Amino acid sequence: MATSPASADPPGSWLHEDLHWLFARLKQGLSTAEAAVVREHGMNLWGYTVLMAIVEAPARTQLALAQAVSVDKSKLVLILDELEGAGLVLRRPDPADRRARIIEVTPRGSLALKAARGDIEAVEERLLADLDLPARTALRDALRHLAGAPILRVEDGQPPGSACPPHQA
Repeated sequence: MATSPASADPPGSWLHEDLHWLFARLKQGLSTAEAAVVREHGMNLWGYTVLMAIVEAPARTQLALAQAVSVDKSKLVLILDELEGAGLVLRRPDPADRRARIIEVTPRGSLALKAARGDIEAVEERLLADLDLPARTALRDALRHLAGAPILRVEDGQPPGSACPPHQA
């Protein structure tokens, strides 16, 4: 009988007490499941993330968008190229600064995002199925909290590393 990565070490082991490993394992599993889901809607996970950020702030510039989703500016350009090629976003000059571009979700992009979001919620529901509603709420609240001031404290003023650095040859 094969063991899964999560069952290789018993709970209470150093590995299962390490927050980095716990978050990395959850990210790995969610990425695997969600990448397949969003691919069905004509995008990858970064495209999905960028579309959500654009919907939240439609007049956002590329620079502000890169900062908001923690992606390198050069990688963002590639993501936007893919989204634009798929007809999911448009880039237009910012009337206040012709060098800047404003990114907008197209009607097709809105439909794709809404459908993908529904499928992502189903994946999240399967992940959280063993937790009751108060535990789910507490988990999401705790994660939102930790992603704010506490992580800034831990970073201790160091510039945050990009979650998606440019490809190094």
